[in-house]
Amino acid sequence: MYNSKISGLGYYVPENVVTNDDLSKIIDTNDEWIQERTGIKERRHVVKGDGDTTTTMGVKAAKVAIERAGIDKDDIDFIIFATLSPDYYFPGPGVLVQRDLGLKRTVGALDVRNQCSGFIYALSVADQFIKTGMYKNILIIGSELHSTGLDMTTRGRGVSVIFGDGAGAAVLTREEDNTKGILSTHLHSEGQHAEELALIAPGMGKRWVTDIIAENNPDDESYYPYMNGQFVFKNAVVRFSEVINEGLNANNLQVSDIDMLIPHQANLRISQFIQQKFGLSNDQVYNNIMKYGNTTAASVPIALTEAWENGKIKEGDTVVLAAFGSGFTWGSAIIKW
Repeated sequence: MYNSKISGLGYYVPENVVTNDDLSKIIDTNDEWIQERTGIKERRHVVKGDGDTTTTMGVKAAKVAIERAGIDKDDIDFIIFATLSPDYYFPGPGVLVQRDLGLKRTVGALDVRNQCSGFIYALSVADQFIKTGMYKNILIIGSELHSTGLDMTTRGRGVSVIFGDGAGAAVLTREEDNTKGILSTHLHSEGQHAEELALIAPGMGKRWVTDIIAENNPDDESYYPYMNGQFVFKNAVVRFSEVINEGLNANNLQVSDIDMLIPHQANLRISQFIQQKFGLSNDQVYNNIMKYGNTTAASVPIALTEAWENGKIKEGDTVVLAAFGSGFTWGSAIIKW
């Protein structure tokens, strides 16, 4: 049985920077209020007409990852795309990536809808495919376009100030040395809290399209994301801790063995709580939510790429990825770089 290793990383974010002060011009909020609650200073939003979509951002990140992996795009055996904001209701963006990359081979494409933990889930699926020898090179993408679907009014400020647009990508490659690469992944869900962080409409299982069109109610908030912030926070800090410890225990590792923790960039206060609880130094945790906001499925690969680019991850390091979010779903990955 093989291991899988991350052989290439890349990310893309739109050029348009939206600061807290920019938001305060259209929403009753201010820089101090946002930073105190989230740690976010700015985020990236696409500009209408610039051509950025969830897929195109993913493709841009993927091209960088493929080049850094030192392979040709046609060496890709499989595509896994994680997002909550696909270009279309269907088909999913995985097949659009196969098309837009211009792959000669009709490789399989899989879409993952696990929101904030989507990249961890995608990484786990890819890892199993490679471990069994089915595939050699798998392209994983996490990409989100939030800004076009947010309630950019004072009514929606509790959610809308948090999210940003962007994409991250990784190439997972077969590794014959079982002491290197992804050592284990751990996935969980708890659907009883599904509606505490959700976007309800258009939910085809509960509402007919004809009814939605007929209602055309400007006060219908079901089309905007809803989050019970305090409830999500309380659950997140518990599940983050549990799933990180689960990964460490599975590999006979201690907290002191962690060289770099990359948490999902949901809220800087959550990351700081986890850092303090585990007694990790600033050099052992990488956060970039201050610059990009919460990019959901893209946050882990963007942060992982930046940490690697900045020389904070070196060969032989023990890297821990962890995420928690809507569903609720959560997961972790333990990697020997």
